[in-house]
Amino acid sequence: MALPVYALHENPEWFPPFAKAFEAEGVEVHEWLLTDGVLDLDSAPPEGIFWSRISASSHTRGHGLSKDYARAVLAWLEAHGRRTVNGRRVLELEMSKVDQLTALRAAGIETPRTVAAIGRNQILAAAKEFPVPFILKHNQGGKGLGVRKFESHGELADYVASDEFEEPQDGITLVQEFIQAAEPSISRVELVGGKFVYAIRADTARGGFQLCPADACAIDPATGTPIMPPGASIAPDPDTQLFSLREGFDHPIISRYEEFARRMNLEVCGIEFIEAADGRVLTYDVNTNTNYNAVVDAAAPVSAPRQLARYLGGLAAE
Repeated sequence: MALPVYALHENPEWFPPFAKAFEAEGVEVHEWLLTDGVLDLDSAPPEGIFWSRISASSHTRGHGLSKDYARAVLAWLEAHGRRTVNGRRVLELEMSKVDQLTALRAAGIETPRTVAAIGRNQILAAAKEFPVPFILKHNQGGKGLGVRKFESHGELADYVASDEFEEPQDGITLVQEFIQAAEPSISRVELVGGKFVYAIRADTARGGFQLCPADACAIDPATGTPIMPPGASIAPDPDTQLFSLREGFDHPIISRYEEFARRMNLEVCGIEFIEAADGRVLTYDVNTNTNYNAVVDAAAPVSAPRQLARYLGGLAAE
C-alpha cells in the first residue's frame, strides 16, 4: 500500500493547483501548515513522504516563524529516517542567495558578480567597486524582496541613510552587477525529480524584479488590481501574460542544472537565468518552493504539477 505524501508549507493560497494535481494522479496528500504548532520530540513521525516547500518570503505573509519551524520538523523527520523531498539542506539553499550563488559557482555555473554586505553600514563599502548601474537585493529573498537598481553611488548612499531603506530579514544585503539583457526577459527552467520539465520566459518590462509565476502573486489582495512591480517599465494589464512557454527549449544549461540538482539533492526547483547582451548566460536564482503559472502549464506538453504529483506518488509507492 502506498504511503501518504505530506506537503509542508505555509501558504494555502499557493496550494490549490497542487491539490488538484495530486487528486488527478490518485495520490493521497496531506497539507502540513508550518505556521505554528507543537512538535513532540519523544514521538516518532508518521510514515510517509515529506515534501518541503517552505518559502524564503514566508515572513512577508506574517509567517516569520515558519522557516525555523520547518528546520525543526525536517531535523526531526530526517533523524527518524523519513524520506524528505527538498529536505533540511535544501531549505538552507532556499533561505540564502549567498548559499545559492556559491553552490552554483562551485558547480561551474556562471553567476553575476556579487558582494554580500553584513550589516547596513557595510553596504556602501561593498558597492564601491561596482560600476553603475548596479542593484541591491536581500539575501533571504523571494518575490523580488529588496531588489532596487541604482544609477549612482550617491543615490545608494541617500537610500541607505533614508527611512525608505528595507532592512533584510537576516541582515545581509547583496550588491550585484546590473545585467543588461539581450531582450527584456528572464528564463526559468523547471525541474522535477532532478529532470527538466519545461522552460518559461518572463517579461521583465512588465514584471520588473517580482517574477513569481503563481497566479496569486499578480494581484494586489487589497484592491484586486494588477500590481506594478518595482523595476517594471510598462504597466501590467490584466489581459497580458507575463509568462510564456519557451517552446522547443534545448540549451546546454539544462544538463548543467540537472547535474547541479543531483549535486545538491535538489528534487524540485525552478532555476532562473538571464541571457545578457554581451553573450553571457548568468544564473542568479534557485527557487526550491517553485510555483507554476497556469497559462504556461496549459500550453506545455506536460503539466509540471501533475509531473510533481506523479514523482512523489512514485516515491510513496516504493
